Amino acid sequence: MHFSTVLAISGVFYTAVSSVSGLGTSCSSPLGPGTAAPGDPYWLETINHQGIAAYNSDPTGYQSSSFTAGQDFGAKGDGVTDDTAAINSAIASGNRCGGGSCPSSTITPALVYFPRGTYLVSSPIIAYYYTQLVGDAKNPPTLLASASFSGMAVIDADPYIPGGGGAQFYTNQNNFVPATDSQGTGIHWQVAQATSLVNIVFQMSTAADTAHQGIWMENGSGGFMGDLVFNGGKFGMWVGNQQFTVRNITVNNANTGVYSLWNWGWTFQGVHINNCQFGFDLATGGTTQATQTTEAQAIIDATVVDTPIFVRTSQPSNGRLGGSIVLNNIKLTNVPTAVGVVGGAVVLAGGTTTILSWGQGNIYHGTSTASTFTQGSIPAISKPSVLLDGSGNIFGKTHPQYASYALSQIVSVRDNGAKGDGRTDDTAALKAIFSQYAGCKIIFFDAGTYIVTSTLTIPAGTQIVGEAWSVIAGSGSAFQDQANPRAVVRVGDPNSQGVLEISDIIFTTVGPTPGAIVLEWNVQQPSGQNGGAGMWDSHIRLGGAAGTNLEANQCPSSGSGGTTNCFAAFLALHLTPASSAYLEAGDLL
Repeated sequence: MHFSTVLAISGVFYTAVSSVSGLGTSCSSPLGPGTAAPGDPYWLETINHQGIAAYNSDPTGYQSSSFTAGQDFGAKGDGVTDDTAAINSAIASGNRCGGGSCPSSTITPALVYFPRGTYLVSSPIIAYYYTQLVGDAKNPPTLLASASFSGMAVIDADPYIPGGGGAQFYTNQNNFVPATDSQGTGIHWQVAQATSLVNIVFQMSTAADTAHQGIWMENGSGGFMGDLVFNGGKFGMWVGNQQFTVRNITVNNANTGVYSLWNWGWTFQGVHINNCQFGFDLATGGTTQATQTTEAQAIIDATVVDTPIFVRTSQPSNGRLGGSIVLNNIKLTNVPTAVGVVGGAVVLAGGTTTILSWGQGNIYHGTSTASTFTQGSIPAISKPSVLLDGSGNIFGKTHPQYASYALSQIVSVRDNGAKGDGRTDDTAALKAIFSQYAGCKIIFFDAGTYIVTSTLTIPAGTQIVGEAWSVIAGSGSAFQDQANPRAVVRVGDPNSQGVLEISDIIFTTVGPTPGAIVLEWNVQQPSGQNGGAGMWDSHIRLGGAAGTNLEANQCPSSGSGGTTNCFAAFLALHLTPASSAYLEAGDLL
């Protein structure tokens, strides 16, 4: 199962909550705002990249971070030189998993960094498995398709390679401005769980006959997307995928904001559509596996301006289920048709108005399996104030990238004694780092696998950042007793309160660990600071990866050999009663 969604979870606060216990021993004051000067490079560009792939055959020689520009691979980023080969070389370097060469791998993680600039490409950038493509967060780079561009998309996450079998699943892209040619696609995004697109602008033609599309996705099982802007194009997004959560997207001057061919269930929250012909264009009517179309579409907190039709379905419902639609808190300005059908029929009139809560589909009551089809206003869901922002919309907070922070405000765990080699017990080193720097430095986990053999507490007030999904893994006798389970990582002491941010980390175990609570979340966000305690693009992964002792050859699905040595954990995630957590783009794998 997975929790690929935006969650703002607040416990019932029956227990007295203490304040942050104190800063690290090296701290004279809390971290405060970033101190980087406007002309300083983004800290990720200048920090020493010394991470390792712990279970790679050459763990110290393997390059877990690549720079497309400069001395690493020779991309120029000048908008004139064709950088395609240099970029693809940076992604593929180190015999990495991609291009149809392997079904999956956890031993070749990589972060590929693009400094500021305009990178001209003449064919697709091929995204590899277990890869982060990250641009300069202070000055986002542009990926520019040349006039002679040939290929499916500027970034292709799953090329149609004969015999490839969909090998490239699990990729992350941040901070880009893809541009496309006259019939181009920004990103071909046929992906599965634990994938995300964050902070990307798609610049496309506004010509009436343009064929541009920002994202094209015809298959898969995702996933998260957030903080995306689409300017122009025939389609902002053309999508078909089992499920996705999409937060904070803006579509300006496109023909169609979002076209949906099929899904099991998508949630869009925080949608802004301006001057499009259609906001959402949905293929509907198919309710069997053979005829599946858009099965469930939830659109929450949308503003739609100067757009003739907000939602259009391909088939009329005719009084029966043909794909569920839920609209909640939709503000329309000069939108004549709120919900319509291909051919011109109007299901719900628009105008300049607010749709509080409207639905089309089957409604069930209690435990009864009988349903009633409805097409009209439905009771609005009660939303606790803690889940809302100042405008009454569901609260959201973008993935922290600390763009305004100077390198001097960040410390590396490997610089401070942790090894991350998947063998050394790093418990004492990590505890010492938190004891010294929590609350006054951003703590950077260099790429690697950090073994802990007793509970590791991340104090309230701490901000940690991984690199290519740095791994914290519980191992050993402390996590063996199923009758007395213990936390591997504890996020805040019980009943603590304060800012706590975690991004780009994987939490796991080295089995068997039948008494492991992989992640125990205790911290509560500061009063009045929604999202102050949160986690982004971080995953709980149990078994199935190199180094876990819980791979298929050790724990076959047949159960042959017994299951005693195949317990990965007692519990993956425990949100304690006094805690609050904002969880975005995370999966339980």
